[in-house]
Amino acid sequence: MDQLAPAVAPPIRQLEADVAIIGAGPAGTATALRLGQLGVRKVLLVDRHDFPRDKTCGSGISPKGIAVLRELGVWPEVERHALWIRGLRLVTPGDREVYLSAGRELDAVICPRRVLDHLLLQRAQSLGVTFIPDCTAVRLVEDQGRVVGFEARDGTRVKARYTVVAGGAHCTLTTKEAARPKRMIQAIMGWWENVPHRGDHVEMIFDKMLTPLYGWLFPESPTRVNIGITYEDPAREQRARQLFQRFLDKHFAERLAGARQLGKWQGHPIVYDYNVGQLSSPGRIVVGEAGRLTHPATAEGIAQGMRSGLLAASALQQVLTGHHERLAFAGYEWRCKQAFAASFAGAAAFRRLVRTPALDWLVAAGERPALKQLAARVLAWI
Repeated sequence: MDQLAPAVAPPIRQLEADVAIIGAGPAGTATALRLGQLGVRKVLLVDRHDFPRDKTCGSGISPKGIAVLRELGVWPEVERHALWIRGLRLVTPGDREVYLSAGRELDAVICPRRVLDHLLLQRAQSLGVTFIPDCTAVRLVEDQGRVVGFEARDGTRVKARYTVVAGGAHCTLTTKEAARPKRMIQAIMGWWENVPHRGDHVEMIFDKMLTPLYGWLFPESPTRVNIGITYEDPAREQRARQLFQRFLDKHFAERLAGARQLGKWQGHPIVYDYNVGQLSSPGRIVVGEAGRLTHPATAEGIAQGMRSGLLAASALQQVLTGHHERLAFAGYEWRCKQAFAASFAGAAAFRRLVRTPALDWLVAAGERPALKQLAARVLAWI
C-alpha cells in the first residue's frame, strides 16, 4: 500500500521593508509618497482592497487639503479630476438660509475618493513604493516591546524597521492610548443624478434633528451629487435610514422628485477626538483617522490624514538617517498638535455654538456683504 505523502503547508509569503504602511487611503498614500520623495527606497504599502476602489465619503477637500496636495506635487493631476467649490449654502437650526462666498479663501474641491486615492497611489508607485493589494493586516509583530512588522490574514508576514498604521476608523492596530473608547460620528449618504443645485456650491444644513452635526449636498460633477447626514446620538443609529429619509423629505423632496438615485445608501463611522493623543510607540507611527485626526465639527479627515502622513514621513526619514527615534517620534506628535489642536478646539466651540441661536444670529448679520464675507471665513477656518 502506498504511503500518503505528508501534507505540505502552503508557502508563507515573507517580506521585508524599511517602512511598512498599513492602509492606502490619503494618510497612508501621502506617507508613502513623501517617503519616496525623501529617498527612502524600501517602502511597502498594503491595503485590503485593490485600486481603484470606491470609498464611502463626501469627498470634499478643504483649502488645507489642497495645500498638502500642492506640497506633494500631485495637485495638477487631482485638479483635472476635481470640481471647484466657490461658495456655501448654509441652513441654520432656525431654518435661516444664506449663500456665502469668501473668494479664494473658501475655495475647496470635490474629488471622489476612487480618483484621489488612486492618483496618490500611482504617484507613490512611480517613486518605487511597492503596493500589495488584497492584504489585510490582522496583527502587529512585537519583539521586546517594539513593533517589528505585521502579519496578514492570508499568512503574509512583513518584517519592517518601522510600521505606519493608517487603517482608518476600524483599525485595531493603534497604540494602547489611541485604542481607548472612541468618540464616533456616524454618517449615511447616497448619490443622485439630475438634482438641481448650484454647481460650484456645497450645502451644509444644520437641522435640529442632527444637532450638533449637519447634513450636506456635495456636487461631484455637473449632473451628479452626493447627499448625506452626520449624527452622533447612539439612539439614532438603529433608525439611521428613517432619520436620513426625514432629512431628505424636509430639505430635498422637491429637488429629488425628478432625480435618479445611483446605487444604495451607504453608512460609515468617523472617529474623532478633541485632543491630539499618543500617535507613536517604539517602531510604530499612527496617522490619519486611525489616530483620531478627524475634524470634530465637519468630520473632514482627508486634509488631516495627508498632513499627518507628511509629518510622519519626515520623522521616519530622520530616524532612518541616524536620528534618535524617541526624539523624532516625539517631534512628530508635537507637530501634529501644532497642526490640529487649535482647529479641534475651534470645533468644540462651534459644536457648542450650534446648540444655541448664535448661528442664526451670525447668518442674519451675514446678510450684509461685509459680514457675509466674515462669516464665510469663520466657517472655512472651522
